[in-house]
Amino acid sequence: MTALSILIPARNEEFLARTIEDILKHIEGDTEIIVVLDGAWADPQIPDHERVNLVYHPESVGQRAATNEAARLSSARYVMKCDAHCSFGQGFDRIMMEDMQDDWCMVPVMRNLWVYDWVCGQCGDRRYQGHTPTDCPKCDNTTDFERDMVWIAKTNPQSTSYCFDTEPHFQYFRAFKKRPEGKGDLTETMSLQGSCWMMTREKYHELGVCDEAFGSWGSQGLEVACKVWLSGGRVVVNHRTYYAHCFRTKGGSWGFPYPLSGKQTRHAKKYAKELFFKNAWPQQIRPLSWLLERFWPVPGWGEGDLAEIKRADRAISGWEEEGTNGDNSLLVEGASVRQVVQRDKSTDSLSLLSTLQLSGDTIATVGQGHQKGIVYYSDSRLDPAIMLACQKQLERTGLPIMSVSLAPLNGFGENIVLEAERGALTMFRQILAGLEASTADVVFFTEHDCLYHPSHFDFTPERRDLFYYNNSLWKVDSVTGVALFHYSNHTSQLCAYRSLLLEHYRKRVTMVEADGFSRRMGYEPGTHGRKERVDDYKCETWMSEHPNLDIRHKHNLTQSRWDKSRFRNQRFTKGWTIDDHVDPWYGPGEFGQLLEQIARDT
Repeated sequence: MTALSILIPARNEEFLARTIEDILKHIEGDTEIIVVLDGAWADPQIPDHERVNLVYHPESVGQRAATNEAARLSSARYVMKCDAHCSFGQGFDRIMMEDMQDDWCMVPVMRNLWVYDWVCGQCGDRRYQGHTPTDCPKCDNTTDFERDMVWIAKTNPQSTSYCFDTEPHFQYFRAFKKRPEGKGDLTETMSLQGSCWMMTREKYHELGVCDEAFGSWGSQGLEVACKVWLSGGRVVVNHRTYYAHCFRTKGGSWGFPYPLSGKQTRHAKKYAKELFFKNAWPQQIRPLSWLLERFWPVPGWGEGDLAEIKRADRAISGWEEEGTNGDNSLLVEGASVRQVVQRDKSTDSLSLLSTLQLSGDTIATVGQGHQKGIVYYSDSRLDPAIMLACQKQLERTGLPIMSVSLAPLNGFGENIVLEAERGALTMFRQILAGLEASTADVVFFTEHDCLYHPSHFDFTPERRDLFYYNNSLWKVDSVTGVALFHYSNHTSQLCAYRSLLLEHYRKRVTMVEADGFSRRMGYEPGTHGRKERVDDYKCETWMSEHPNLDIRHKHNLTQSRWDKSRFRNQRFTKGWTIDDHVDPWYGPGEFGQLLEQIARDT
């Protein structure tokens, strides 16, 4: 079966044949092209090719309708819509499919396509593409000009982040590129430019991402991005490859191929606003305010605009405001006491449910029936000073701890002891034993050599079918105190609903018992799509307010890599930073004192 269908709606596109030629030159996967000639035959003609399929309409049906027709003809796993005036990087299709996940929409980095120069027939003066010249700045020529095809993907700018304002009008989100979350090989974007994007064919039809009610053209990037984000997916930019798009914004001979009126664009914007700003799209499970806050601050939006958008949040069944829980309870904090109160939706009033006195910074109950808990596991080979400090730090959270070890842990949580040798299968069995004994709804995994900041436990998973990893983590050398940060997912930083974790670890243990452990299976659930994976569940990440510390010592189960060159794939070194201190934990030369202080302050 074809892996990817590239869908090209084309009307009076003079660079269509060159675009197809470019795609065929640069694809490396099982990829086909489906072109809908919308109201006119291609000029120049498109040569016959086994990977190219053409549909012809003598009368134009519109860009969205043409794209939908191409999608209906596809039987591929993935579809990519692109404009008929684009070029691509080598292997773009393979690269994107390697990183793709089923609930994502993915785009490459966008460059500008330099298609041709105008050349004066008399003096040879060259000028950048645009309207047909009527004069030459270097001679008296007014009629003799020729186009010299260049077809170069310019390296500047390279666009990776987009948004929309309150109108809504498309915007480049340049400030996001400078944020930590805007760097790396895979980054998120709030919206899209619309000239190229990819998703699964199933998701394309499920979400109806080319709704013809918008009209033929306008607000397509916003439509696609909002439908993916607000239905529970992600919109991701792949920095490992690019496409280049030819912008024709000057009108006349250098304008849009489709008839475009102010009335049509106003209709598309109005429809988008009615659909998404008022949370009126039936398939959304997240409100627009969630998307804005994920990328906040957003150009073109003020605090008042966000407050106005939030008034529509209740249109989504089951959605609660920031700071509330699934049962509509709200945490109200005092100096040392936290109260759990119930919101009555009919009267918008609050009534007291219970009051809890906690010694730490984290409340144990997340609304009625949504208890948080800790599953702790240890191979019982750790330096006692490190183990004691890490245990004392965990006890301060006030959360119930289910500890699983290979030797008794007197007085630390509810302890289960397994008689087994240290190893991957033993660790998986320990985790499973802790999960089966726990009664919590939301579980945080904790390892015996990690120091967890209280802010780590403030997190609550949004979805029951996703694994979540805290990326706010520094690895610390236990001897020198040297600390390393880079964005990475670790089992020790995992949080999810217990039901999902149980399903996964029961299957994982069964698989490893039968076939042994392979590193291609990996330790971290939901982080890859290799055939050795345990299941098809995905993951997301979060960053706690303050970081956790992963203490590296001579008995770590996994290796320590302090040099970027030891990573075969440099994608996994994003954010690489080495320091001699980690705020707010310790200053230069103070790591040893930190462990002593935590163990002492009980």
